[in-house]
Amino acid sequence: MIQHSIFVWSISIIVANFATLSSIMDFTSNSCILGLSPMDDVTDFPFRSLCKEFGADILYTEFIAAEGLNHDAFKSKRKMTISDAQRPVGVQIFGADEKELIKCLESVESVSPDFVDINWGCPVSKVASRGAGSGMLKDIPKLLKITQSVVRHSSVPVTVKTRLGYDDDSRCIATLARQLQDVGIAMLAIHGRTKTQMYRGLADWKAIGEVKNDPQIHIPIYGNGDIVEARQAVGMYNRYGVDGVLIGRGAIGNPWIFEQTKRLMQGLPEREITVAERVDVCLKHLLASIDFFGEHTGLIVMKRHYAAYFKGLYNFKQFRTLLMEARTMDELMPLFDRISDYYSDKDGREACS
Repeated sequence: MIQHSIFVWSISIIVANFATLSSIMDFTSNSCILGLSPMDDVTDFPFRSLCKEFGADILYTEFIAAEGLNHDAFKSKRKMTISDAQRPVGVQIFGADEKELIKCLESVESVSPDFVDINWGCPVSKVASRGAGSGMLKDIPKLLKITQSVVRHSSVPVTVKTRLGYDDDSRCIATLARQLQDVGIAMLAIHGRTKTQMYRGLADWKAIGEVKNDPQIHIPIYGNGDIVEARQAVGMYNRYGVDGVLIGRGAIGNPWIFEQTKRLMQGLPEREITVAERVDVCLKHLLASIDFFGEHTGLIVMKRHYAAYFKGLYNFKQFRTLLMEARTMDELMPLFDRISDYYSDKDGREACS
């Protein structure tokens, strides 16, 4: 029987001491920094906390509209909830209006983030069509002007997350990286696709590596895109020498990816994640989500995580359907017990199809 309480996890010293950023936010370390990439409706407070426990070195909030903060929108403000245990953590903002972005810094700095990140990379139409996110890659002079203004008005380091360019005919990241460095950003994170690619095709890590190895580049460069397994993070770090690797979709339902990556980097094998541990961590995430959002919203938020937590388990469809249909904790708790009991006589390998 699963106890209905928050579980306390003791993560290996491998995770705790592997890559520690200095007290000065310089975004570098003597080893690869692993970060949880910002994802809207995913990297909320409960999920960030969980990834931190399993070894994420640096965290971002979900991206937050500058206009929402300036209009004191409750959901926008809630996205800025951070804790000392999550540090270093940055608040990611987006928008297309310089005055709005500068104005929102007052709200952002009220929660004392370690850095502010400008999102010049979101490819979603409702963002990019307004000139925000990667839509700004069509107007580089404006992008640079806004970025420089934010840098000048911010009391904490400013970073940027962007893409290779707007489309394949206008890849500009090599030049843009130097220009962003010149206007004063502290770190640049690059997703290895263009805006028009969205999430199709493969991320071009070679292009990210070329920026990192440009002799004119002196700021830290983080890479992002297609990292869904620990060995891929290690491979990209070793091959391209980036200062950090940001993991996005690969961390959904798999917060262990940070711990596993660090094990591989220290020459240790990945450890087996049992079905029992998957159940326990998913339940911990659920309880934290309900504690943060309230039962109704917390249950809705968790629906995007269930399938990933139990990916690959033989005959799990029956449970996934029930998890998605449950509307109260009273319905959910017996389901976790049933999942545990069903797979109790199988280890992780036997349970997978």
